[in-house]
Amino acid sequence: MPFRLNKYEGNPILSPNLVCPWESLSVTNPGAWYDEDAGVVTMLYRCADHDAGYMRQIGLAVSPDGYHFERVSDRPVLSPCPDSWDAGPIADPRIIKMGDWYYVTYVGYPEWQGQVYIPREKRDEIWVWPEYPPEFPDPLKWRGVRTGLALTRDFRTFKRVGPITHPSADDRDLVIFPEKINGKFWRLNRPSWRGPEYGLDAPAICVGSADDLLWWPEEESSVLAQAKYDWEGRKVGANTPPIKTAEGWLVLYHGVSPKDKYYRVGAMLLGLDDPRTILHRTPDWGMEPTEDFERFGLYNGVVFPRGAVVINGTLFVYYGGGDKHVGLATCALEELVDHLLTCPA
Repeated sequence: MPFRLNKYEGNPILSPNLVCPWESLSVTNPGAWYDEDAGVVTMLYRCADHDAGYMRQIGLAVSPDGYHFERVSDRPVLSPCPDSWDAGPIADPRIIKMGDWYYVTYVGYPEWQGQVYIPREKRDEIWVWPEYPPEFPDPLKWRGVRTGLALTRDFRTFKRVGPITHPSADDRDLVIFPEKINGKFWRLNRPSWRGPEYGLDAPAICVGSADDLLWWPEEESSVLAQAKYDWEGRKVGANTPPIKTAEGWLVLYHGVSPKDKYYRVGAMLLGLDDPRTILHRTPDWGMEPTEDFERFGLYNGVVFPRGAVVINGTLFVYYGGGDKHVGLATCALEELVDHLLTCPA
């Protein structure tokens, strides 16, 4: 029997704030961290305004119970850096903690993108794309997407240490494991690679290791998971940072159907000592777009988790709905792991 995440009846738990311009268009795709000692869930969320450039930044909210969140900053806590590789929109934070520091991965663009959620022909009428000489680096000319790393202790001030993906690949959906495994850092990511030279028909989840968080050698990266089932045939990518359980690393991931282009959510368990090994993987999805705020938005048919925390044995999954709102779904962590143990690799 398929396993299902239970959507919170109070969804959406965060929505655009019409009285605050920088988050008036969308509030979505949240990363989250639970401080067990303080009993507080901290959320970093992607927000956007109505400007023609489609300014995307990162806001901050907290909750004492995991359900009810309060915005705690009257401005974004992380914004584009005009003179850097992430001078355009920044988005989609994911959070882990090692020692006293939080490690936040986020997507960055070198240029503004315009309102990518409207048809290209209409967008071109209101947004002028910059032109660069042929000698300029390719990622700047084609507005390439990279994943960056920022460090913080308080979620209000950040050390931006730079991009951690290759400049020639549209590389996102990157999650870092929250501890070293056999002396190495590990990550999952989803480069845009596809084609015979890669043995891929569609973008897939890759796994890699490194001695340093800023340098991930390509020779230590390999394909972990490709699209396998009908509901994920268009592409797959990692969603939430891995959660360590007795049975393996729990990872939520998304698949996109080639039929309806809906984003759905599955789960897998990876080997504790070797995350290159998939031990179990759900053949069916655990969550799909059903609510209006998920089915109709800036992008239709999207449920997209980026944060998952465990509170008293319950898994709280925070997700973007329709690329415009934040939703919450829960389940008993033990029940999900037990279900995965019945699934094939």
